[in-house]
Amino acid sequence: MHQISCWVLTDGKPGMENQCLGLAEALALAPVIKRVRLRSPWRQISPWLRLGKRFAAGPDGDLLAPPWPDLLIATGRHSVVPALSIKQRSRGRTFTVQIQDPVIDPGHFDLVVVPAHDRLRGANVLVTAGALHRVTAEKLGDAAARFGADYAHLPRPRVAVLVGGDNGVYRLTPTIMGDLAERLALMARHTGASLLVTPSRRTGADNEAILRARMRELPSVVWDGTGENPYFAFLGLADAIVVTCDSVSMVSEACATGKPVYLVPLAGGSAKFQVFHEGLIAAGVARPFDGNLDTWQYPPLDDTRQVAAEIRRRLALRQGSP
Repeated sequence: MHQISCWVLTDGKPGMENQCLGLAEALALAPVIKRVRLRSPWRQISPWLRLGKRFAAGPDGDLLAPPWPDLLIATGRHSVVPALSIKQRSRGRTFTVQIQDPVIDPGHFDLVVVPAHDRLRGANVLVTAGALHRVTAEKLGDAAARFGADYAHLPRPRVAVLVGGDNGVYRLTPTIMGDLAERLALMARHTGASLLVTPSRRTGADNEAILRARMRELPSVVWDGTGENPYFAFLGLADAIVVTCDSVSMVSEACATGKPVYLVPLAGGSAKFQVFHEGLIAAGVARPFDGNLDTWQYPPLDDTRQVAAEIRRRLALRQGSP
């Protein structure tokens, strides 16, 4: 396939943007990143309002103007109407890929990619085990090599601990945080493991303080949010991964490593998340975190590359058509 032009279109949320970037990178493309800010009333009722869609993207976001890309990779509710506008204004030349359920008929797009726990299905709907992401063996190896000396003092086994936090479905309470920190401490003492810990912006100052206080007594490092993010390095250097259950993306990234993955329950939940987690456990990919540290193997989740291969196939068919 010859080199094609590509845009990534989102509202700028890192979790959304990374899914699109991961797919573009799997296609060996260097996309132009477009972050949109919708005008009223599209902002409030997108994607159901599709009249006048060429005017939906406001001046506070990036300009959406020709030349239109060969490939558009978009995700998020606010990306749907601008994506449809680009498809229309390019006269269908732009191949439109929408990641996650667009809530409207998937037939509006060339391809829609959804995780298995979503109910959307259709002729142009590609179903994945989890979320798309940027994790590859090459990236993890490179990051581990660059950061390896910084963490060489930490004994093995090394356990990466990925801590999320509150969202629309889950809550990370101080009680849960304290219990998790205690179980991590007991595991480290029992097995001689060290801990590579990365909180997120959703963890919260109080929870992070609880975590840091407990980690001071252990062979551990907790990223303080400064300098280059060692997230990929932690995944690459780890022998096992403990991850809170609140983020499909974070769990999917952990399961792309092929390393043992332990899921930490939080307060709340939803049927969709439950189906996702139960599927990983049933497939032998992940286990609930009970404070033990075991070893097992499974084929790493490779959704992103599989979706990229399908896009290549469909683009090749399109280019070969009259």
